[in-house]
Amino acid sequence: MKHNLYREFQNIFNKEAEKAYFSPGRVNLIGEHIDYNGGLVMPCAITFGTYVVVAPNNDNVFRFRSLNFNDKLDIPLKENYKKSKESWFNYPLGIIDYFLHDGHQLQGLDMLYYGDIPISSGLSSSASIEVVTAYMLNDLFNGGYNKLELVQLAKRVENIFIGVNCGIMDQFAVAFGEKDKALMLNCDTLEYQAVNTNLGEYVLAIINTNKPRKLAESKYNERVQECQTALKALQQELDIQHLCDIDSNTFKQHQHLITDSIVLKRAKHVIEENDRVKLAAKALANGDLLSFGQLMYDSHDSLKNQYEVSGKELDAVVEYSLTNPNVAGARMTGAGFGGCAIALVKESAFDTFSKEATAYYTAKIGYAPSVYSSLIGDGVGLLKETLSTNI
Repeated sequence: MKHNLYREFQNIFNKEAEKAYFSPGRVNLIGEHIDYNGGLVMPCAITFGTYVVVAPNNDNVFRFRSLNFNDKLDIPLKENYKKSKESWFNYPLGIIDYFLHDGHQLQGLDMLYYGDIPISSGLSSSASIEVVTAYMLNDLFNGGYNKLELVQLAKRVENIFIGVNCGIMDQFAVAFGEKDKALMLNCDTLEYQAVNTNLGEYVLAIINTNKPRKLAESKYNERVQECQTALKALQQELDIQHLCDIDSNTFKQHQHLITDSIVLKRAKHVIEENDRVKLAAKALANGDLLSFGQLMYDSHDSLKNQYEVSGKELDAVVEYSLTNPNVAGARMTGAGFGGCAIALVKESAFDTFSKEATAYYTAKIGYAPSVYSSLIGDGVGLLKETLSTNI
């Protein structure tokens, strides 16, 4: 669904918007649950995302409105803010709070948000709204932050203001995304390489399980703690700062240090997944999509059995994909516990894939998934469209 956000803004606030911004969502092609372990990940920006249209006001009030949610907030400008219940506007409010913490002089804003990312699907709707808000404030108030600093600020908001111990991958991907390229990001150093991602005869299918995933209330933070426990055990003999500082061979030589069988499984996934990202980059560079697809399947198997963050819904998508010769690979993407899976599907067979995957999933789960085809898009930016353009 497309809206003329400028017209909607005028209807709501009885004035014209001055600027509009967009930040995409993201999918992670491979490298899951290793961003907070100092590893390599390979996300890309997608063509769904979050739009915000804005105009300053003279009332020293921040007014938050959304076309996706009924709840709204009008709050006076003050020195600091706290998270308010469970609502979408906590994400932009947290960004404003951190701008104020950093000493920036702000004024009241009328803001209208609209997102076409499926909510709670694992496509980083939260990072998208955080980054688009940070980019907007930086532009409107001459904040002076570079893009990486905006990413780091948005991550702090997610960790501290919202209370989710995420790594930096999501915010980084939606800020630095490039069309037709995956980003191989080192989550420790934040160095990255834009990997040409020529999908050839394939397209990227995104399958939303339609099982909502409340990340802050999930076992995500538990997994973070388990990884920290594994790291502490390995540090008895190894001089490392992160689990991903070692490869699978080194891990095998020292895994006896981890005495808890569950913690051992978590570490095994993290370290082997980091190795898979390196192999995936080589496969994409060589245009070997079948090898890349097999790495996707291997990744899902590890996330299901070692890290235990999948579920019957995500597994059903991958189970069906394995039976379809037009699918090169499939896996869950994002934090898991519901959300989305992705698949590399031959473009000529996408419609059939969508229908058959939907039928298989519905018969097994009891309700239908949503299946999308996405391009790999650009990161956050100011929109240049005229006021008559539908966005």
